[in-house]
Amino acid sequence: MKERLTRLKSIRKLIKNYRIESQEALLGYLQKEGYEVTQATLSRDLKLLKVGKVSDGHNGYVYTLPGEDERQDSEQIFIQDFLRGYVSIEYNGNIVVIKTFPGHADTVSNALDSLNMEELLGTVAGDNCLFACLREGVTGQQFISALKVKIPELDE
Repeated sequence: MKERLTRLKSIRKLIKNYRIESQEALLGYLQKEGYEVTQATLSRDLKLLKVGKVSDGHNGYVYTLPGEDERQDSEQIFIQDFLRGYVSIEYNGNIVVIKTFPGHADTVSNALDSLNMEELLGTVAGDNCLFACLREGVTGQQFISALKVKIPELDE
C-alpha cells in the first residue's frame, strides 16, 4: 500500500514537472525513479488520479492533473450520491454491509470506490445492498471513522 501511495505522489510530481505525452514516456520516468510498474498498473493509477490529456497547442497532447477545485467538486458529487442512496451500514470483521434503497447499490458502490479511501480494498454491489471488503488490519469501526471524515453528514 505504501509503495502505491508514494508512486501516485511521484506520478503527480512528474506530470507537473515534465511534458509527458504518453504512458510509455511516463513509465520511463517512473523507472528512472526506481519503480517497477506495468502498463496496466500505470493505467489504473492514471484513472485513480483522474489524469487527462489536453492539447499542447501544437500537434500533440500532454497529460494533466485535475485542479483542486475540480477534484473537490467531483468528490462532493460522490458524497451526495452516497448520502442519497444508503440506508444503513453494519460490519463484521473486515466486511462492511451497506444497505441501500432499491436500485441504488451500484451508485453508492461507485461513490465509495471513487472516494479513494485507503481502508477500502473494494466493493461488490447488488440491487439494494453492497459489500465492502476492508484492507488487512482495518476494522469496521476504523472504516466508519474514516468515512465520517470524508462525509461528516453520515448517520450510522
